[in-house]
Amino acid sequence: MGGMQRRTVLKGAGVVAAMAGSAAVLPLFGLKGAKQDPLTCFAKDLSDTDKRLVVSNWPQYIDPMKKPSSTLKVFESQFGIEVDYSDDVNDNNEFFAKVRNQLGSCQSVKRDIMVLTDWMAARMIGLGWTQPMDAAKVPNLHKNLIKPLQGKAWDPDRVYSAPWQSGLTGIAYNAKKIGEVKSFKELLTRSDLAGRVTLLSEMRDTMGFMLKVVGADPENFSDDEWGNALDELSKSVKSGQIRAFTGNEYSQDLAAGNILACEAWSGDVIQLQFENPDIKFVFPEEGVSLWSDNMVLPNLTTHQANAERWIDYYYEPEVAAKLAAWNNYICPVQGAQQAMEKIDSSLVDNTLIFPDEALLAGAFDFMPLTEAQNTTYGKGWSDVIGG
Repeated sequence: MGGMQRRTVLKGAGVVAAMAGSAAVLPLFGLKGAKQDPLTCFAKDLSDTDKRLVVSNWPQYIDPMKKPSSTLKVFESQFGIEVDYSDDVNDNNEFFAKVRNQLGSCQSVKRDIMVLTDWMAARMIGLGWTQPMDAAKVPNLHKNLIKPLQGKAWDPDRVYSAPWQSGLTGIAYNAKKIGEVKSFKELLTRSDLAGRVTLLSEMRDTMGFMLKVVGADPENFSDDEWGNALDELSKSVKSGQIRAFTGNEYSQDLAAGNILACEAWSGDVIQLQFENPDIKFVFPEEGVSLWSDNMVLPNLTTHQANAERWIDYYYEPEVAAKLAAWNNYICPVQGAQQAMEKIDSSLVDNTLIFPDEALLAGAFDFMPLTEAQNTTYGKGWSDVIGG
């Protein structure tokens, strides 16, 4: 079973606000002159002679690497490629700050793969900071990527990105302590939940639902609609309905009974349910948010072919099932559900790992933002959750 640290763990709304706001005012946030052309900002691929690969991913997001039977060790053994794997992606904005100066000036970040959430992957692709993949070298990606993750507006043909794992953002509640919470609006208004509700500190997660609450489309909204949604959130904060904005430390508070209901990520809830079956995940009436953390290849990678081999390997159904059995997020690989029969049959019908298309029919994404919107919206968000 995976750890409950897929997203950054932040201690208190003040820290959240500081981090959310800090990236919004970085000197390169306007990014004048930082845009690159990946077709001119590239390095010679040394994969044929240098059998190495450098990967940056989120913590607790791969099965135990030291085991000889782990997916990573099998990859190294099968292909003769040594993997330098780091779990140094703790927050999208924080990681952006770490690499922005190099990538913005066509310098190496000494990594071959970075794993970033949809909106940040979209941002880096839009800035020209990532290399296109050779489709012929990642056939499993194009053959096995599940349909709901195909055709994203920011990378419709998956030329620059490959989902590592996906998840749903919805509602979790403790059925032993409170009646079913059916909608995001209930989180904001029910008096029996007052002061014992948490929302997520990731702006797009929470604001996607807030836009739904005010009747807007998270995939296509105006500045006025954003303002209405932010005002509605501000009312709930000021009334004391919302206890805090958190990373996934909400898991511990929900299990301990400190909160009764919260905005939650599906993978965390699966892990909580192993210990406490009273913790329930709800597909809100407003729909669910479907997101992915994506493998992208930064400019000046020197092991592109090795990186493409890694991506193609993790899109083999048997490998994908083994990974999903450990971290419990949505598996992006078609055929992995059938392969799961041999790995852990108890997970085959788990709809939070293998949701069918009917369950995902109401899933929504978040509109890609311009750099100006990133700055303006980020400041407004920081002011509300820090206030």
